[in-house]
Amino acid sequence: MLRNCIVPIAAGVVLALAGSAHAAGTKTAQFAVNANVASNCFITTTPLDFGDYNGTAAVASNATLVVRCSKNAGYQIALDAGTTTGATLLQRLLAGPGGDTLQYNLYTTAGFATIWGNNAGGTGWVTGTGGGLGVANQVTISVFGQLPNNAANQSAGVGAYSDLITATITY
Repeated sequence: MLRNCIVPIAAGVVLALAGSAHAAGTKTAQFAVNANVASNCFITTTPLDFGDYNGTAAVASNATLVVRCSKNAGYQIALDAGTTTGATLLQRLLAGPGGDTLQYNLYTTAGFATIWGNNAGGTGWVTGTGGGLGVANQVTISVFGQLPNNAANQSAGVGAYSDLITATITY
């Protein structure tokens, strides 16, 4: 009977000694974890539609740009002259039927004080600082358009007129 008790006890002592041999040899090491937040921006646009021009009054309308930029990233938004032949930043043109055009321009404010271009040649642009790339941090910026009631526009023929503007965000 004594023999039946000694065998399990001896086996337990051997296992305990073997386990303590493994536990005595541990080491640790640390490693660095790094990341860099790169500056980034997204920009989307909506169309600007002047609707009907009847030659009796100027027409105003606006579009929007939606911007999301990395937190603390500064940005500038420039608008080009458009795709209509002969247009400049100071005098944009809508192309129509038979080569006719309508004069218009785009501005940074509702008061039509500063033509929105590339910050050169008498034009301005819009600047800002990003609040983060999440949708909750997006900024909506208005583009103010005006189609003046002038002799050139009053001479335009009936039909649909269009242009295509490129908005460029630099960050």
